[in-house]
Amino acid sequence: MITLKPLALSLTLLGALAAYPSFAEVPQKAPEIATAYAEKSGWAAQKFMVAAANPLAADAGYQMLKRGGSAIDAAIATQLVLTLVEPQSSGIGGGAFLLYSSAKGVQAFDGRETAPAAADEHLFQNADGSPVSRATGVVGGRSVGAPGVLRMLELAHKEHGKLPWATLFGPAIKLAHGGFPVSQRLNGLLSWDQALKRDPVAAAYFYDQDGKPWPVGHVLKNPQLARTLREIAGGGADAFYQGRIARDIAAKVASHPSNPGKLTAADIAGYRAKVREPVCSDYKAWTVCGMPPPSSGGIAIAQMLGMLEVKDIGPYAPVDGVLDVQAIHLFSEAGRLAYADRNRYVADTDFVPLPGKGIASMLDKSYLAQRASLIGDKSMVKALPGTPPGMQVAWGMDNALQRPSTSHLVAVDAFGGGLSMTTSVEDAFGSRQMVDGFLLNNQLTDFSFDSRDAAGPIANRVEAGKRPRSAMSPTLVFEKGTHKLVLATGSPGGSSIINYVAKVLVGTMDWGLNVQQAISLPNFGSRNGPTELEKGRAPAAQVEALQAMGHEVRVIEQNSGLQGIMRLNAHGKDFWFGGADPRREGMVRGD
Repeated sequence: MITLKPLALSLTLLGALAAYPSFAEVPQKAPEIATAYAEKSGWAAQKFMVAAANPLAADAGYQMLKRGGSAIDAAIATQLVLTLVEPQSSGIGGGAFLLYSSAKGVQAFDGRETAPAAADEHLFQNADGSPVSRATGVVGGRSVGAPGVLRMLELAHKEHGKLPWATLFGPAIKLAHGGFPVSQRLNGLLSWDQALKRDPVAAAYFYDQDGKPWPVGHVLKNPQLARTLREIAGGGADAFYQGRIARDIAAKVASHPSNPGKLTAADIAGYRAKVREPVCSDYKAWTVCGMPPPSSGGIAIAQMLGMLEVKDIGPYAPVDGVLDVQAIHLFSEAGRLAYADRNRYVADTDFVPLPGKGIASMLDKSYLAQRASLIGDKSMVKALPGTPPGMQVAWGMDNALQRPSTSHLVAVDAFGGGLSMTTSVEDAFGSRQMVDGFLLNNQLTDFSFDSRDAAGPIANRVEAGKRPRSAMSPTLVFEKGTHKLVLATGSPGGSSIINYVAKVLVGTMDWGLNVQQAISLPNFGSRNGPTELEKGRAPAAQVEALQAMGHEVRVIEQNSGLQGIMRLNAHGKDFWFGGADPRREGMVRGD
């Protein structure tokens, strides 16, 4: 059990379901613009719960749980609705990572996209070997990988689903056919993005005849997606991967007028989701489990926690929501060291081995203690990668784009199951290519555009069939010894995901906050560059104190979309308490 300090008990734990909040969009030079900050109190439930980035999606998952479904059933229904109502962030044209806990233990489901068979390390390079521009990489067919989310969800459902596959499609089909109101967030992103309307199909769907995005509240119908979902509901994932839909995707990718891609129907038909061993490590009184490669999130977060256990961030809890400068310093320095290792060593381990004994070497206690010893009173500004025990291979440094258009959901069911799932199309609106009612990913830009440097080949270079490295960090926390699930969390946010999720873990485990309070804390940290503080939430005195400690400080928008569910206890009885990020329109449903 995560013990809450008195501060956390001031929240109304049994608050009523919050109304759909109104969000004002603010301009931001980032792949997915931020929303205004709107306080949330958290939600409580006794039996089951789901949290997602959009109220309609959360409601779809809730309907499945109420009908006796598992957390996996809830996740599938939620994802299908997110495809419709949050197309900028995730969908069936993208990929996902899912951690699931049951009586059988913890499983890591890998639905990450794969590179086409015809791709090689020069995919994102000009004729002279120099990397292409970001715009050239992202928009068009070149960046599209074989989508993985449906194969992954089908694999998980076959083992853990309780409701029929077709039942899970009901809410999304109904909304696609009957329409849904355009949210302020979707409207703001459509106004901001300039590339989406270049695709005639997307332009006809998302914009009116004058090229203006549909206004907030406009009922947007998607009959093409309804048709697609009905086919998959009746024919399983094969209907997506082996027939008309796969051929349509391949044709769309190949026919882009200026940036065609290499993905074929055979690449899509050959896609396989995988079940992998999660990255689990002990931290104080808990066991924390995350995703293994091709995600870098599980390793990087475990490294940060291992270093923060040595340096003990616990005494530096925030006061009235204001972060302690020493906490920011320790967290940022640990982040620098973890990101340095991540950028050097982590990639798809089906293609590229990790140093030494693999994950065990990256998380070796002595190694992490040695790394932690590098954290002093002054910032190191830029960390160098370490030398994990047994390392025999040298790698170059990665330069992948890693954009933050992603979504996250968490769920617990009445049968003891719990999950954390991060799902993405990569950039906002992915490759800006729409087919059969959904958008295609641009996930291949998560590969390094360079393929080698003076130190050697880059681990995360493009290779045929390879999965690009990700920072997605679905995370489950258990009581050490009892293996009782106490927290499920995760976030979108590109390479910043690692810091967002680590913040929630430190907030709950070290500082005794409940999950809503931890989510609501200002975002902060370093990705082995400047120390980044959240715009509008960094007092001048805090910035000055960090600069005096040698930090190069950047105050920027940090558009997380954290979701979390934690186990609490009142009067000797356990219950679930859920939190959603005040920075987005997400919410929690449960009974």
